[in-house]
Amino acid sequence: MADPILSIRDLHKSFGALKATDGVSIDLYPGEIHALIGPNGAGKSTLIHQICGTLRQNSGKISLVGRDISHLPVAERARLGLGRTFQISSLAGEFSALRNVMLAVQAGQGSSFRFFKPVMQDASLRDEAMAKLERVGLGGRADVPASELSHGEKRQLEIAIALALNVKAFLLDEPMAGMGPEGSKVLTGFLHSLRQEAPILLVEHDMDAVFALADRISVLVYGRVIASGTVAEIRNDPAVRQAYLGDHA
Repeated sequence: MADPILSIRDLHKSFGALKATDGVSIDLYPGEIHALIGPNGAGKSTLIHQICGTLRQNSGKISLVGRDISHLPVAERARLGLGRTFQISSLAGEFSALRNVMLAVQAGQGSSFRFFKPVMQDASLRDEAMAKLERVGLGGRADVPASELSHGEKRQLEIAIALALNVKAFLLDEPMAGMGPEGSKVLTGFLHSLRQEAPILLVEHDMDAVFALADRISVLVYGRVIASGTVAEIRNDPAVRQAYLGDHA
């Protein structure tokens, strides 16, 4: 088997007596979607914050493409290729979709001197940014301010930005949240193809989407992974059915 792109080993995080992350180990391999599911309060968001660097773990190790990133700041993890989309959009709403991605392309190239040039007049930035927008299906929405995009389009724009930063692994935090059935269907189809760009660690409550997309699933309950396996294995696990799935199985 290939080496994991993202590896989490024996991660622990406590808030006083509360163990929010209790010895979590997860691997994300090339070309796969690994879903992280569990009830509210299971510790999924806390785990994602530790992986992306907004929260420091008490102990354990996080590696990206074989490099220990456990103690690196958020920006450095992003520069190395850890791409995250959020439950609440972090886009520059006043900027067009194109300009949001152009700024990401500029950052990804690491050419600070370009800040002395009018960004929107740089043909190389525009061309690469448009290619990313086309890749996520937003080519026709390039000039629309990010704040005026639909919920699903904002998710697609966040992914375009991550692609512009030469992402090695995606952390997608409830991308289906707030979407209707049709929007979820469209995004599910898109994520299915996106795994070829970079593997995806997917946190999601929409179990139809999880079962349609995931190669493997890890189930988090009270900060611990109680089961990890294929969709069929997770659906048939009695402990998982009792703790979380219920009628979803």
